[in-house]
Formats: sequence, C-alpha cells, structure tokens
Amino acid sequence: MYKLEPYQKDPASCLPSDRKFGLYVHWPFCRAKCPYCDFNSHVRTTVDEKAFGNALLTEMTHMASLLPEHPSLSSLFFGGGTPSLMPPWLVEQLIIHAQNLFGFATDIEITAEANPTSTEAKSMLEFRQAGVNRVSIGVQSLDDANLRFLGREHSVKDALAALDSVRTAFDRVSIDLIYAFPGQSAKAWSTMLGEALSLGLGHLSLYQLTIEAGTIFHTRQRKGEMMALDDDRAADLYEITQGMATSAGLPAYEISNHATIGQECRHNLNYWRTADWIGVGPGAHGRFAVYESKQRCLSRTAITTRRSPARWLNAVNTIGHGIEKKEIDTPRDWAHEMVMMGLRLRDGIHLDAIKTLCGPIESWLDFSAVDQYVDCGWLHHEHETSSLVTTSDGCLRLNHILSTILR
Repeated sequence: MYKLEPYQKDPASCLPSDRKFGLYVHWPFCRAKCPYCDFNSHVRTTVDEKAFGNALLTEMTHMASLLPEHPSLSSLFFGGGTPSLMPPWLVEQLIIHAQNLFGFATDIEITAEANPTSTEAKSMLEFRQAGVNRVSIGVQSLDDANLRFLGREHSVKDALAALDSVRTAFDRVSIDLIYAFPGQSAKAWSTMLGEALSLGLGHLSLYQLTIEAGTIFHTRQRKGEMMALDDDRAADLYEITQGMATSAGLPAYEISNHATIGQECRHNLNYWRTADWIGVGPGAHGRFAVYESKQRCLSRTAITTRRSPARWLNAVNTIGHGIEKKEIDTPRDWAHEMVMMGLRLRDGIHLDAIKTLCGPIESWLDFSAVDQYVDCGWLHHEHETSSLVTTSDGCLRLNHILSTILR
C-alpha cells in the first residue's frame, strides 16, 4: 500500500482555504508531429509570434475577469505543442502579465516543457532569465532505435548534452521516458531505467506507450502492426519501474510520476487534486470553483478554448477570448473527477472532503464495489481518516476499478 502523506490526512485540505491556483499556457506549434502524440499540436514552419503572443495576453486578461476571487498563482506551466520554440521575450511578457493579473505565491513553480536539442537547450537558459524555474525535457528514450521508432528528431547523445546544459541553470529538472515498446524486454528496460536513475534527477515521468485514437500509430495498429507491448508484459515492466525507482529514492507519487521529496510537479498535482486553474491558448482547459462558504461550493466551471490555432486567434482578436465551451459541473461530475484523478495519487482521496463539497457519498460512489476491491487488495480504505488509496496491484487495474465504483 502507498503511504499517506501527512498533508492529506486532514479532509479540510481539499477546501478553499488550502486550495491551490494554477495557470496553463498552451503553445500548439511543433516542428514535426510525433506518431504517438494525440495532443493539440500543429506543425508550422513559421508562426506570427507577435500576433499569438498578444492573443495569449488578451485571453489571459479575459480569463482573469471570470474569477470572482482567487489566491495568488502557485504554479504556471508552459505546455504544448513545443513551448521551448516560443521566443524568450514572449515567455517573459506572459510571466509578467500573469504576475500583474493574479499575483505570485512566494514559492511559485514556473515550468516549461522542452525538446532535448541544443537549440532548445540554449533557449531554456534564456527562459531561466525570463523567470522559468523548472524544466521538463521530453527525452522519451535512451535508445536511438526507440527514438527513431517514435519519430523523434534528437539522438541519445543530443538529449544528454541538452540535459547537461539545462542543469547548469535549473535546480528542478525532469525528463520523460516512454517504455513498453513492441518487443521490449525486461532486461532492456531495466538497463535503460538504471541509466536514467543514475543521472541523479529529482523527478522522472515514466509512461507506458499507449496507442491513442487519431494518431499515426493508431492507424498503423489498425492495419495489423504491433505498436506496443502486450498488457501482461507491460505490467511486468511497470512493476520493475516501481521497484527500481523506489529503491533509488524516487517513489511514485502518481501512477507514472516519480520524485524525491519536495520535487513533485506542483502544477500537475493541482490537476490530480482537482483544484483550480485556468488555461489560455488553443485547446486549453480550465476548472475553477465558486464558494459560498468553506462548507458549501456553489458551482464549478469548466472551460475549453477552440482547438484550431487559426480559429482561436480569430476569436480572440474579435471578442477577446477563444472560449468554445463553458459548462457548470454538477456536484456528481466534480466528485467523479476527484475520484478519477485522486486515485492516481499515492496519497489517494479523502471521502469526507469530497462529501463536504459534493454531497452524500452514495450519490456518486458505489461502496459495495469499493468493498469488493478492498477485499481483492486493489484498494485500501482507512476508515479513521476516510481515505481511499489505490494499492500497487490496483494501479494496474485502475481504469476497470473506476468504471465500476463510480455511480
């Protein structure tokens, strides 16, 4: 069973006085489309950086006007696409504008995603001067054959050189790695993971290769190609991952994310804890709650912007924002989100806290199914603290568990 962290033992930790507030900025442009990627990314050889930059600033101002009140920003995340292709002057403008609109917590985390090329590593050094203090590098593999399979433009040598460069300026650096390639053996993955752990980083994101609808890999799989490892062998690699990372001092704080104490990605924790954030840029999402009191949530708003960069830009220039959909979540919708996201975390969820915000437990959770999975050893229910935690065995079956326990 995963150990519960002290800060989550109090159910009030999910309530307004302790809730965090984040900002996500989406830069949708890439030099090439990776065949496994289903993110809202678009290949462009040229981008009107000034026009898109002004539109991001404009939409950020509009989003701020929708919030009745909020704490200072605890995190800001530049994602994509490939945000390391953004000009550093624009990153600086966006950071300054965000600080003027929302205010910054004293320990704000400002993350940018980057590709491991020498050009983008150099940009990251300029991003540091602009105010970015954490970098997530999409290394994806420490094997050149795997990188070619993934359609990546860099080599292992490029990745390690870029990582060395970035680490001279940033104390907080994470890398992404993908595993469970077709035919990948336990020995091959163990060797690669050992190399990654030997780098001495405080954070690793370790993802199983999944084939998403709408991707090139999905098309190839439908034609009969084997694009990923079968489930049983992938589960073996997952267990190897957990054991090796934990032994190296980087236990999983989320199913696919590992960190030393204090190095967890605060922005992503905001998502997994279903706190509040706004998103700007094409295809960005936001979620924020409106409270009547500490005991009563009036509503939670979900916002999505237009996915097409051209249509988003036109909308922002015309009406000041690119919002395509704005919905009010029902209490059950929010409860479901808390359960689905929170059970991914090492510290799980607190049922009393969700009940306080979303109403009676029986309206959104099937306790007979929960008890069944507790008996199976897939969930752990601590009655004294009202906590529900996914066990190591349960993590391999979380999608099935969720499909059964949510009413």
